[in-house]
Amino acid sequence: MKGSPDPEEYNKKIRELSMLFALEAQGALNIYFADESGFSLTPYIPYGWQKTGETNGIPSERSTRINVFGLMSRNNELEAYCSSGNFTSKLIMTCIDNFLLTATKGRSVIVMDNASIHSSAAFKEKIEEWNEQDLYIFFLPRYSPHLNLIEILWRKIKYEWLRPDDYKNMNTLERALDDILTRFGRDYFINFRDPEVSII
Repeated sequence: MKGSPDPEEYNKKIRELSMLFALEAQGALNIYFADESGFSLTPYIPYGWQKTGETNGIPSERSTRINVFGLMSRNNELEAYCSSGNFTSKLIMTCIDNFLLTATKGRSVIVMDNASIHSSAAFKEKIEEWNEQDLYIFFLPRYSPHLNLIEILWRKIKYEWLRPDDYKNMNTLERALDDILTRFGRDYFINFRDPEVSII
């Protein structure tokens, strides 16, 4: 059973996150929300309607997962890294190194949770190296996934943007997912000014 965030830590982190947002609004830094998610041929369908006596379904089969590590800004900028295997601390560090070289613009802060792959000894050592390059890691309070805005992106993809036909096989799923990730910010958007997606 999942726990609850420590109230003191939670409130402290909220205050700090608010200050980071204010600095971003002033142009002093850029904020990116980072996390991993997995996609498989089991469709994500929250509900459906059908006539009495009828059964509607979407064919699905067990498959390997497509795992994605993403870094997303509130300006709908996204850097995504896909893997057929599980993400490890080493692989996450490689992704962030690549992100630092190719995508960051000036001082940047990556907001992420305290998952074990984000808090290994090697990862903590790497943080010091990133800090020297003006890249900082802000850890969210425990048991607070709702504070990580990239979770909204994963929900949008799984429950709204992927279509039933995209789950025919791994090839169709990979193509559809790649298309969404590539076109995010141009044809797929999240309105972070919407009060429903506000976290502060």
